[in-house]
Amino acid sequence: VVGTRHATDYGKLIAEHLAIEMVDYGLTVISGLARGIDRLAHEGALSQQGKTIAVLGSGVDVVYPKENKKLYDTIAEKGLIVAEYPPGTQPHPGFFPQRNRIISGLSYGTVVVEASIKSGSLITAQFALEQSREVFAVPGPITSKQSLGTNSLIKQGAKLVQQIEDIIEEFPYLSLKKVSKQDNIGLTVAEEQVYQLISFQPIHINDIYSQLQLNMNRLYESLFTLQVKGKIKQLPGGLYRRNKS
Repeated sequence: VVGTRHATDYGKLIAEHLAIEMVDYGLTVISGLARGIDRLAHEGALSQQGKTIAVLGSGVDVVYPKENKKLYDTIAEKGLIVAEYPPGTQPHPGFFPQRNRIISGLSYGTVVVEASIKSGSLITAQFALEQSREVFAVPGPITSKQSLGTNSLIKQGAKLVQQIEDIIEEFPYLSLKKVSKQDNIGLTVAEEQVYQLISFQPIHINDIYSQLQLNMNRLYESLFTLQVKGKIKQLPGGLYRRNKS
């Protein structure tokens, strides 16, 4: 799971929840311990007592960025730290694109959550293709520069990711099954209100809005997070329905 160091709130939410749901399927989350998307991916995995691997662009004993020292220590204790450079090697701009081939090479697939058009995450995606790995991308607003790279990947053939099942279904040979129940994922008060109005019969967003005391921004946020948590599915035409358990 990789992406921009300058993640938006949207990207942070997606990275963390995708990592959490990957752990639910028993997968190990691999990233680069960078700011932004990488950090949230590692933290999401660790929050569920899952496995995570950090691939560094420095020596294995050199923490970069320094602000991730606590996260580094936690991964060193509960996961795995990997580096191809000798201990003590300081980070260098040229090392990070090079280490990206290890991130993709260790993985069944690479998920790019947010990336600008010149993002190093696109280098990781290119390495994944060269290594015959799957490439996934999370779509984003066309007005967001952090989504220009991911939207471009989708145009070029990367698989669009709206929910964890979009990833899991590409690996039937792994026989992946959820190891934790969906209902164990907690809902906020607003999410619970929205969820209770949505049944297996599709309902339009305007009908949800008219029955709740939520502003539209909060409603969109709740609908989005309910999709990320696998509770509901968005249909064409502004319709939503519950996912079957």
